Amino acid sequence: MSNIKDVAERAGVSPSTVSRVLSDNQYYIKKETREKVLKAVKELNYTPNVLAKGLKGGRSNNIGLLIPNIQNEMFPPIIRGVEDFVRKRGYNIILCDIDDDIEIEKYYVNKLSQNIVDGFIVCSMLKDSDSIRQLHKDGFPVVLVSRYYGEKMNSVIINNYQAGYDATNYLIRTGNKKIAIVVGRPELNVYGQRLQGYKDAIQNAGLELDENLIIYETSGDNGLYQAMMELLKKEDRIDAVFATSDPKAIVTMKAIMDYGLKIPDDISVLGFDNIAVSTLLNPPLSTVSQPFYQMGSLAAKKLLNIINGHGPAEPVIDMLDTEIIIRKTTK
Repeated sequence: MSNIKDVAERAGVSPSTVSRVLSDNQYYIKKETREKVLKAVKELNYTPNVLAKGLKGGRSNNIGLLIPNIQNEMFPPIIRGVEDFVRKRGYNIILCDIDDDIEIEKYYVNKLSQNIVDGFIVCSMLKDSDSIRQLHKDGFPVVLVSRYYGEKMNSVIINNYQAGYDATNYLIRTGNKKIAIVVGRPELNVYGQRLQGYKDAIQNAGLELDENLIIYETSGDNGLYQAMMELLKKEDRIDAVFATSDPKAIVTMKAIMDYGLKIPDDISVLGFDNIAVSTLLNPPLSTVSQPFYQMGSLAAKKLLNIINGHGPAEPVIDMLDTEIIIRKTTK
């Protein structure tokens, strides 16, 4: 007896696409894809499980929201923005923490796309994902947040390159010449883009680009702390640090103060994200603010438009502005 995986293999699509075709929802699937699936169903004499078609009109009124790490303080306001928007319109969210792991992401996509959710908002910062690409290819409603692929997909992002450039340029304009940068995992797009902005700002200002001033976070907070302490021991000391996230800025500040230096008198520190705790530090952290709530709300609006057949003819990338918030860790 044939099963849904057999149909998917015959049609050259994913099992979740077969499920959506059989749910008879006209909004989701491209005509040619639908025809291939129905042809495979007929050839294999496949009889779908009646439970898979039990949702009225093929709708669940659920949204799958995939995030990298629930402990990361940038994601709660995004989640709140999504939840506030969809709840008022009769939708629920199913929240999944993928721990920045491609395989976990694939697991949730495969599970939820089989008539459990009507669409996905994906906040992961991973560079690539076959499962997300397949959803997009199959015509399943997907909106990306803080994530951008080479081909166009509906997205809500910031210009990480420009934000990194502007942050570094601000430190230069305020009199700093020897500026270090603390970078997150290099395989994550956002950090690579912020790093490139830093490099270009340094070079365009006529300053020396010293690769020794680029600190990669490769072994957690303790590794970053030790790397910063080693950098502070050098005779030709830095006068500023641009940290590509606020948690990295907090570790940086601790290292600087433990070394006996003052912020910002001796070294300026500029973070990125403007998480809630940044105002509670001593001194309060200057940082690049992202419009997290707005990003979540806009992503939800875009997704519901797509689900209800009112999406754009071609995918649209919405790029929102960042803002440098000046507090007490910069001069």
